[in-house]
Amino acid sequence: MSNTQTALRKPFRYDLVGSLLRPEILKKAHKDFADGTIDQEELTRIQRLETKRVVEEQEKLGFHDVTDGEFNRSWWHLDFLWGLTGVGHYDYEKSYKFHGDKTRTDNAELVGKIAYNPEHPFFKSFQYLNEIVDDEVFAKQTIPSPTMLFRDNRSDRWNEYYQTWDEYLDDLAAAYHETIQHFYDLGCRYVQLDDTTWAFLISKLNETAGQPEEHQKYVQVAEDSVRVINQLLKGLPDDLTVTTHICRGNFKSTYLFEGGYDDVADYLGQLNYDGLFLEYDNVRSGDFKPLSRIWNGDRNKRLVLGLITSKFPELEDIEEVKARIKDATTQVPLANLALSTQCGFASTEEGNKLTEDEQWKKLALVKTIAETVWDDAN
Repeated sequence: MSNTQTALRKPFRYDLVGSLLRPEILKKAHKDFADGTIDQEELTRIQRLETKRVVEEQEKLGFHDVTDGEFNRSWWHLDFLWGLTGVGHYDYEKSYKFHGDKTRTDNAELVGKIAYNPEHPFFKSFQYLNEIVDDEVFAKQTIPSPTMLFRDNRSDRWNEYYQTWDEYLDDLAAAYHETIQHFYDLGCRYVQLDDTTWAFLISKLNETAGQPEEHQKYVQVAEDSVRVINQLLKGLPDDLTVTTHICRGNFKSTYLFEGGYDDVADYLGQLNYDGLFLEYDNVRSGDFKPLSRIWNGDRNKRLVLGLITSKFPELEDIEEVKARIKDATTQVPLANLALSTQCGFASTEEGNKLTEDEQWKKLALVKTIAETVWDDAN
């Protein structure tokens, strides 16, 4: 490991959430593969060529970490879940209800006992990414949070395979722990768990405030989420950074959920992550008051403020963003804050409504602002 890597702390002062816009050549390759006109070998070749290209672009911008843009998957979450033992693919026949748009109807479901899969295809993708990054740069691996498997109908059949819900949650935590440990064994030192559960809970806890029995169901989801996440994190290597991104949904520049963090702040404050990426690009995200409870006085934890939107091409005003960072310091010390876009640029292969050039300009803006705010940005 280089001196630069050991000197820098993750999450970095300017950091990446993960996904990048899919180029047309990659979209076509996925379609051709689905249609049977190219094989897996040709799809992988194109994926790797395009991954190398966007890795070089991220390095040119001067980021300390890079991702593969999630070019090895169609969905930010489902492709990973399908790779776990005990998870199957099915047609939900319903799309996710984004504001003003709808998705494809793919979904995942429990089809057996959940377990670590040593042949998970993401391992080979990470190995390739790690081989092509510059020695001074970290290869960052993004995967969905385990909460994405037990939150909705994906685990409806759990009692076909388990005596108790607790046994299922234990297996889920173990599968994730072993998966992350294997990423570490392959050379990964930076993992991010992406999670829309907390935004879902913000919505549901508000909706059911006057319905005690229904409300308790969502309180239980929150408590189970804290339990599973902290359980999977326990015992991982000390030099591995694990963060999370709290997402409100990201599809063709629209969203799923809205609402401030107040209802879930205390739960987020219990999570033993090294950092949390928080969406704060518009009024849907609420104010900064919950930040102090999310940070929870942990001097070793950084909150990454997603003040730059990835949904639209217009560049934010630098002074306005700096003023918002200053406002956030009324809740959390500047030393425990960092900056990013509010989400990735393509949580699904369709991507948000901006060009690749506009995407790079957004990331360049994140870096420019961070370098004027934090003395230790580089």
